[in-house]
Amino acid sequence: MIPHVSRPLRAAAVAACALLAGCAQLSPDGGFGQVEQASSTRLGQAPAWNRTPQQTQASSEHVRQLLHDPANSTPRLASADDAVQIALINNPDLQADFAGLGVAEADLVQAGRLPNPGFSFKRSHAGDDLKIERSLSLGLMRLLTLPAASRIEQRRFEQVRLSLASRVLSVAAQTRQAYYQAVAAQQGLQYQKQVADAAEAAHALAAQMARLGNISQLDSAREQFFYGQAQTSLQQARRLAAQHKESLARLLGLAPDFSLPAQLPALPRQLEAVDDIEQQALQQRLDVEAARTELEGLQTSLGLTRATRLVNVLDLGALRTTESGKPVENGYEISLEIPLFDWGEARVAKAEAIYLQGAHKLAAAVLDARAQARLAWRERQDAYTLARRYQDEWLPLRQRIADENVLRYNGMLVSVFILLADAREQAATVNAAIEAQRDFWIADASLQLALGGRPTQGKQP
Repeated sequence: MIPHVSRPLRAAAVAACALLAGCAQLSPDGGFGQVEQASSTRLGQAPAWNRTPQQTQASSEHVRQLLHDPANSTPRLASADDAVQIALINNPDLQADFAGLGVAEADLVQAGRLPNPGFSFKRSHAGDDLKIERSLSLGLMRLLTLPAASRIEQRRFEQVRLSLASRVLSVAAQTRQAYYQAVAAQQGLQYQKQVADAAEAAHALAAQMARLGNISQLDSAREQFFYGQAQTSLQQARRLAAQHKESLARLLGLAPDFSLPAQLPALPRQLEAVDDIEQQALQQRLDVEAARTELEGLQTSLGLTRATRLVNVLDLGALRTTESGKPVENGYEISLEIPLFDWGEARVAKAEAIYLQGAHKLAAAVLDARAQARLAWRERQDAYTLARRYQDEWLPLRQRIADENVLRYNGMLVSVFILLADAREQAATVNAAIEAQRDFWIADASLQLALGGRPTQGKQP
């Protein structure tokens, strides 16, 4: 005999299906749109999540366009902005983080859905007597706490989204810094090649003059030592340039077969005035906003834990029993957890401790944001002052000294070795100027990261 399902059971099943049909659904973009918008607002550049082969192909084509050089077949990375854009759409670690957003959204959608109803069937007989029991149950406690649980997961999802947007800003800053490191290393390498060529010519000249007895052995040894030192410095410059280019290529998700500009970008004529940097950091920093969102979610979670302290399990079910020679029995069943041994104190204490931990994390995030903003601002100011001093004072002064020595050499007032010694000092000054210019641009990228975006112009602190 095929058991007949009663009207109450059918009604319960239809109600459960209706509830499940009305649950939250996965979004088409996986929640990535807000991450893209936050990045565009703070960076002026948007990331891309390569979820499909078509999106991957579009990103690859965009990378090729950014590296295209009409004057050369070799790919060329023209600017730090291009480097950042390539990293935002091609960095594999960042793409892995983007996939984590899909995991968080799946958890959010899952939290908004009821568990599937449970159906049990029991058949027993005694002689010719047959007894069949059927039940359909639904987790009532999960239904009652569904709105609160959904709000908790929504905040968690928002926290993941904010953390991911903060990660985008971090990758952008790292890429800018790596770009300036690579360009400065290449610029230093080119200059070091010129120094090495001059040292080689001076070494050959000194060796020839030593054979003729026109210079002392001391002067000859000095030029030989400088030649060896120049070759060592050239080798170190090559190694450093290769290392920084590899680091940049790793952030871009590319092979290091692209070319870079010959020089760093010029220094700005003056630094713009900036509004209260600490306030900007607190308003723009996504890690602070994520910590604040996490604390709000923990507060809701703590309230839910307290509300379900005594009753954590409550199931409601419909029953139907048929037995030979007896009328059909219909009814319902309620199952709940009896707080006999566990009164929920531990769960509440754990939730309170986690909430307190989140409060302290938020306070630490605010403190770090203020301190990092102040430090980054001072480092940028100091780096700009030093780089400007090299460019406006020390390099022109060193060039004037070199010109004066050339005049004296032409007038046979100083020897060629005085001229060469001055050239060595000039090389050291030029290298220091390149490093100072590089440090300013690195500090500028660090300031953007510390403020959570580009600084807002205003009154200088």
